[in-house]
Amino acid sequence: MPDPIVMMTATDLAAGIRRRELSCRDVMAATLDHIDRVNPAVNAIVALRSRTDLLAEADVADARPATGPLHGLPHAVKDLAATAGITTTLGSPLFAGNVPARDAIFVERLRAAGAILIGKTNTPEFGLGSQTYNPVYGTTGNAYDPACTAGGSSGGAAVALALRMVPLADGSDFAGSLRNPAGWNNVFGFRPSAGRVPSGPAPELFLTSIATEGPMARTVTDLALLLSVMAGPDARAPLSLEGTLDFTRPLARDMTGVRIGWLGDLGGIPMAPGMLALCRSGLDRLTAAGVTIEAATLGIDRETIWRSITTLRQAFQAGRLGPLYHDPAKRAQMKPEAVWEIERGFALRATDVYDASVDRSAVYTAFRAAFATYDFLALPTAQVFPFAATQPWPGEIAGVAMDSYHRWMEIVAAPSLAGLPTAAVPAGFGPDGLPSGIQLIGPPRQDLSVLQLAYAYEQVSADVLGRLPPLLAGM
Repeated sequence: MPDPIVMMTATDLAAGIRRRELSCRDVMAATLDHIDRVNPAVNAIVALRSRTDLLAEADVADARPATGPLHGLPHAVKDLAATAGITTTLGSPLFAGNVPARDAIFVERLRAAGAILIGKTNTPEFGLGSQTYNPVYGTTGNAYDPACTAGGSSGGAAVALALRMVPLADGSDFAGSLRNPAGWNNVFGFRPSAGRVPSGPAPELFLTSIATEGPMARTVTDLALLLSVMAGPDARAPLSLEGTLDFTRPLARDMTGVRIGWLGDLGGIPMAPGMLALCRSGLDRLTAAGVTIEAATLGIDRETIWRSITTLRQAFQAGRLGPLYHDPAKRAQMKPEAVWEIERGFALRATDVYDASVDRSAVYTAFRAAFATYDFLALPTAQVFPFAATQPWPGEIAGVAMDSYHRWMEIVAAPSLAGLPTAAVPAGFGPDGLPSGIQLIGPPRQDLSVLQLAYAYEQVSADVLGRLPPLLAGM
């Protein structure tokens, strides 16, 4: 087995450091040794800082009182988020040498909580697509089979977590970028309510409210720990939610009588054989906690959902990446999917974007109506199981052709549009022995309630959660 230090939960590591039962140097040394052994097989952690510098920072942390709840914990930030002094490429050769002068807001909070930033986790170019590969660092392999995809765009984060290279990870999520890789690597992910974790600093502060950062972890208690660090208002983010919650409060809650509406395939979204059965059987574990699970419908056409999220995504990408596109030399270095998004965005009219926002509002209203009947809703985190890492994206599912590079992730779009707190929990393992997950979706701003449901799920899922990746089991 690996060093016992890297097998510890983040909560236990932090407590051990606070009690001086563990030194920050020992934790850092064990972490770096483990990364050296495991990372070459999967390529999850990139831009790794020098061992000398990291051990020196660990020594400084040992010499002072604990500065926060993550004091001394090694952490790798997703390579879409700005990290002062650490290369931030966005997976693009256009930013291969980019070293930001300042941190993203949540990265500031990680440092203030005492985390030691060791490097970055790999992501697709510009975070586009749920398959983690790029021309700067290459492809990230799945924790349970490195020949298969890790998912994305938080693929490096999920794999690093599953293989115990980091105790916690941050992800980001526009349309499943945090939830899909969590499911595909048998870890937990949490897409918080819109505004719960402030984004930025950034030039545009209002229109891109679909995207959010969020925590990833191997236990729900650790998930709550990191969310407590990342969450809270910031004056630089005008849509950030006021007030803070201590998400580390006891997560145990009596679930007797709680009703979950199982949305299945949302009325006809193509699903790989075995996916719905796996997710429904995983969800049924909650009946042991007193939960009632019923088939439910969202009451809105799936094409309305898809039209809304793709139109808004194209508009955002045209604005965000348009300046790069207008330079022919830079455009030639951009992935085809990015060029496709930008060009479709340029073709939109203002009324198209408005209509997409109206559709988005209808999705939110449909969820509100469903929550009048159910306490929570549930969906799969993906439509297919992990596929070959050499394949950019699935061309078809169950005989249905996919009409874009991201249509195969349609199942995650609705909670994104509605800005709802959503936990990705491991469902189990499919026909080929690879994992996937379930989305547990809560009412607006009920993040703590969703974490409590995920915690209840964790208590009845030891058989799934205890299944280590072969790379670890063979050590």
